[in-house]
Amino acid sequence: MALVTSEGVSSSSSTHRSKKFDVFLSFRGEDTRLGFTGHLYNALRQQGIHTFIDNNLQRGGKISDELFKTIEDSTISIIIFSENYASSAWCLDELDKIVECKKNDHLVVPVFYKVDPSEVRNQKGKFGKELAKCEKKCKDDKKKQRWKKALCEVANISGWHYQDKYVFSDYSCSFTCFRGFVMLRNVKSQHP
Repeated sequence: MALVTSEGVSSSSSTHRSKKFDVFLSFRGEDTRLGFTGHLYNALRQQGIHTFIDNNLQRGGKISDELFKTIEDSTISIIIFSENYASSAWCLDELDKIVECKKNDHLVVPVFYKVDPSEVRNQKGKFGKELAKCEKKCKDDKKKQRWKKALCEVANISGWHYQDKYVFSDYSCSFTCFRGFVMLRNVKSQHP
C-alpha cells in the first residue's frame, strides 16, 4: 500500500510506479472552489503533499484524456461531494474514472460537504434532483448507469461529513477531521 508523506509517495512494494501527484481533488467548483476545497488544497500543499486541483482547465468541454491521466497518476483521490456535484457531467466522469482506478489500489476518500452521505448513496434529495437533471442531458444510458454505480460505491466508503465549520486551517494545518489522512502521512516517519 502506498503512503503519502511530506516527501511524496512511498510504497511497501518494490514494483510500485512513482506517481505524479499524491492527491487528486474532485469537486464542483461553484460549490467549494473558493471555500472548503481551496482551503483543503492550501493546507495539503503546506504539508508538502503534492496535490492536483483543476484551476487551469477549460470549462464547458468534454473531460480530457489528460485529466484522466492525472487521476491515474495520483495516489489518492479526495472527492468533495456537495449539493451540485451531480449536476456536472464533468464531475461524474471524473468520479467514474476514479472508481476505475480504485481497482488498481488507488485510494479514495469521500468528503460529504453539506450533503448527507445517504443522499449521495441513494441519489435522493437535492443531490438526486441535480443528478436527474444531468442525466436528462446525457444520451448514453451505459454512462448514466456507471455514474450511479460510482456514486453508490464511493458513498459507501467511510469518509468525512462536513457540516457547518471548517475542520482544518490553512495556517496551522490542523487536520481535525482529516486525522486518518494525517495518519497516513505519519506512518513512514514513525517507521524509518
